[in-house]
Amino acid sequence: MQKAAVKKKAKVRTGRRTADYYDYNLLAAVILLVCFGLVMLYSTSSYEAQLKFEGNDMYYFTRQAVISAAAILLAVVVSRLDYHLLIPVSGLAYVGSLVLMAMVKYTPLGVSAYGARRWLNLGIQFQPSEVAKIAVIIYLPVVIIKMGRQFKTLKAVMVLLGLGALQAVAALVWTDNLSTGLIIGGIAVLMIFVAHPDTKWFVGVGSVIAAVVGIAVAYMGMTMTTSDNFRIRRILSWLHPEENMSGGGYQVMQSLYAIGSGGFFGKGLGNSAQKLGTIPEAQNDMIFSIVCEELGVFGGVLLILMFLYLLYRLFFIAQNAPDLYGTLVVSGIFAHIALQVILNICVVINLMPTTGITLPFVSYGGTSIMFLMMEIAIALSVSRRIRFKDMTE
Repeated sequence: MQKAAVKKKAKVRTGRRTADYYDYNLLAAVILLVCFGLVMLYSTSSYEAQLKFEGNDMYYFTRQAVISAAAILLAVVVSRLDYHLLIPVSGLAYVGSLVLMAMVKYTPLGVSAYGARRWLNLGIQFQPSEVAKIAVIIYLPVVIIKMGRQFKTLKAVMVLLGLGALQAVAALVWTDNLSTGLIIGGIAVLMIFVAHPDTKWFVGVGSVIAAVVGIAVAYMGMTMTTSDNFRIRRILSWLHPEENMSGGGYQVMQSLYAIGSGGFFGKGLGNSAQKLGTIPEAQNDMIFSIVCEELGVFGGVLLILMFLYLLYRLFFIAQNAPDLYGTLVVSGIFAHIALQVILNICVVINLMPTTGITLPFVSYGGTSIMFLMMEIAIALSVSRRIRFKDMTE
């Protein structure tokens, strides 16, 4: 009996088993954000939908709800697959995204809307620039891993930056989408930063770039008053919105009025005045201003906290991923969502020029929600490969 007790005690101390893991917290955070977005989308878009679609005030809500539900179900299914299956197709995805963006500009399949030619109609209408984001996220880690120790060299870093820049420039030139180009470039830089052991070089170059941009913007603000280039007009509208109401400052000013009138707790859900045609297409990139008007600073902070929790779950998965590929892919997803949230909110509160960047999971847009959910599916697939050691029997 004494020997049996000793054996049992030793088994309790040394016994370890590997536990499967699935990040339900990430899935719950995404579903919560989507549900919050649908509520705010209906509140924001019902008036405009009623005017445009013969009294159907639920037009935008219904389309977004159906696409969101399908995207979530598809993401859950795809998350059961092994994310390593992306490695052999990553190069094809990278080249394919370039081909799709070129088709927007050079073939009749390209579709123009809202003054820009950014969509492609292949039976289903979508933005190829969204494919480019995922292509960069899944392809750059493959190149980094293949480089091995050579990745530490400046030449290797420049090659990787070139791969990211190629997609970013293609998004700008072939789909006339500067904001998406900036996000693709930002994703590439942040992924390389995460993988590279030497951070001093990145900090130095980043500081120089920030200084140059700051000097250029300050010079433009002091010397320029008008311009025929619409991007220059956007910068001038950002610097002097009151003086450039016809050049883009109007939307920014109305957004600030909406946020200011909401106070701390807001006017109440559905009681926004600025959504009644004052802010054009408020359900798209300006929806955060309506959140603040109806739910106040409290609602805006609550939404930001939901995004922070989502990003925390992605950080957790990246930190505990079983291999470098999983870590870098989830880091790229983290970078994409973080950049898009930061840039959208900065535009709404006039900390940067208007760019047309939507708020993930909240703004209206079927292409955006579908591709974002595919990224979440990849992150969930990585989480399934995480193994924790259980100290108990």
